[in-house]
Amino acid sequence: MLPLTSYAWGSPGRYIQGAGELDRLAIHTEKFGKRAFAVIDEFFYKSFTERLNTLYENAGGAFLSFLYQTEITKELIEKASDEASGFSPDVIIGIGGGKALDTAKAVASRLSLPLVIIPTSASTDAPTSAMSIIYNDAHEHDDVYYYIKNPDLVLVDSQIIADAPVRFLVSGMGDALATVFEGRTSIRTNQPNYICGESGSYMRTRTAAAIAEECYRTIREFGVRAKIANELHVVTDALDAVIEANTLMSGLGFENVGCAASHVVCNGITAVPGGDKALHGEKVAFGVICQLLAENEDMKLIEEVIRFNLSVGLPVTLDDMGIAPTEENFDIISANPQETEWTREPFYMDAAKVKAVVKTAHELGKRYKKGL
Repeated sequence: MLPLTSYAWGSPGRYIQGAGELDRLAIHTEKFGKRAFAVIDEFFYKSFTERLNTLYENAGGAFLSFLYQTEITKELIEKASDEASGFSPDVIIGIGGGKALDTAKAVASRLSLPLVIIPTSASTDAPTSAMSIIYNDAHEHDDVYYYIKNPDLVLVDSQIIADAPVRFLVSGMGDALATVFEGRTSIRTNQPNYICGESGSYMRTRTAAAIAEECYRTIREFGVRAKIANELHVVTDALDAVIEANTLMSGLGFENVGCAASHVVCNGITAVPGGDKALHGEKVAFGVICQLLAENEDMKLIEEVIRFNLSVGLPVTLDDMGIAPTEENFDIISANPQETEWTREPFYMDAAKVKAVVKTAHELGKRYKKGL
C-alpha cells in the first residue's frame, strides 16, 4: 500500500476519429508547422509515403518518411532520431501499429517536438499513451520509456481501420478487455497510475475509473457487430464505438488507473518460444482469465469473459495462440512474479501459484470450448 494523497490525469491533447481523416493530415499538422517527419510501418510505407508526399506538396509543406521494420529497439530509435534531426521537422508523425507509433514517440521526445499518432489498426491502446515498450532483436521485452506528455494529436481514420485485418480489431478488444479488471485491482490495492512519474506517485481520478468501466461495457455491447463491419470493410456506429473503446477508452483507462496481472501473463507468453506469433491483445485476453481466477472472482464473471472471448474469437487456451501447454512453457510464463505487476494484486504470488493459475485457465478454456 502506497501513501498516495494526490490524483493525476494524462491524455492526448486532441483525439479525432472518422472516415477519411488521413486525407486531412496536412490541415491537422499545420498548427505545428510545415515540415513533417513520419515514422511509417513497413506495410504502409510505400503507399502512404506517396500519398502524403502529394498531400504536403499541395499544401505547400515538406514531408519525409522513415521506414519502420523489424523491431522497436534502442538502435532503431537512434537511427530514426538522427534522420529526423537532419530534416529539421516541425512535427513528428507515427503511422502504423503499436511499435511504429512507439518509435515515433521516442523520436518526438528526443527532439522535443509535437507528436501526431495515426494508428492503422485498432489492435492496442498504445496510441494515446506517454510511453514506449522497447524490445530487443530477439523480440523480447527490454525496457519501457516514459515521457512527460502524451501525443499532441491522435488521429484515427475509421476507414483505414475497417480495411485492416479483422484479427487486429479483435486483438484490440482483448487489450481493452483487461482495462477494467486491471483498473479495479489497482484501485483495490491503492496502486499508482502511470501519470507524471517524474514528479511522484499519484492515484487515479474518478474520471479514469469511469472510462475503464465504460470501455468494458462498450466492447461487450458492440464487439460482435463491430467485427462483422470490419469483415465487410464498412464503417458503422458499432465499429466506431469499438475503435474508440480499443484506442481511446482503453488507452486512457490503463494509463490513468494502472495495469496488473493480465499484462504480466501476456509478457510471459511473449517469452515462450513462438509466443511472438500471437498478437498483444490476444495474449492479454487470456491473461484476463488468469487474473480473474487468481483473484477468485465470481464464476459468473469469469464465464462472462470466457464467453465474450469465444464470441469474437479471442483465445481462451494456450493452444489458441499456438503455444503448447508444456511444463517448460508454464514455467516460462510464471517466472519471477515478484519482479512484475503481479505485486499490484492484493495477495502474494510466487511462481508455483502463478503456474497453477495459468494451468487452470488453460483447462477451463478447453472445457468451455467443448461446451461443458
